[in-house]
Amino acid sequence: MELISSDIRNFVNYQKLGYVATVSADNTPNLSPKGTIVAIDESHLAFADIRSPQTIENLRQNSSIEINVVDPIHRKGFRFKGTGKIISEGEKFKEILEQYKKNGIKSNISSIVIVSVASLNEVTSPSYDLGVTEDELVSKWKKYYQ
Repeated sequence: MELISSDIRNFVNYQKLGYVATVSADNTPNLSPKGTIVAIDESHLAFADIRSPQTIENLRQNSSIEINVVDPIHRKGFRFKGTGKIISEGEKFKEILEQYKKNGIKSNISSIVIVSVASLNEVTSPSYDLGVTEDELVSKWKKYYQ
């Protein structure tokens, strides 16, 4: 079943930066930015463990995970919910690691988290509900970030 269409994969792979939510041992949320998020196929995302000790520890205790990837200019994105699996060896690890190297990642990667996406939802700014056009939002946020 294709959850992650080619358009969504292209979006995620272009944006790369997202926010990963896991559940800490005391059942509180843990939110961490990740700059290596990639869509690897129709139902999986991945990110590198570069400086993620709390995220990794949380996933060892509870595999539940949510990733949000949002375009800050267009104010649109996606929420991905699923389960995370930590890998640090094997063919899939080597394949994804090689892709990160091709993309210019120079940091040491000790493991990779593969996320099996169970559901996804589109995220849009409430401004769209008020009739603001995408062009208007893009113009506003480009000016803001300049």
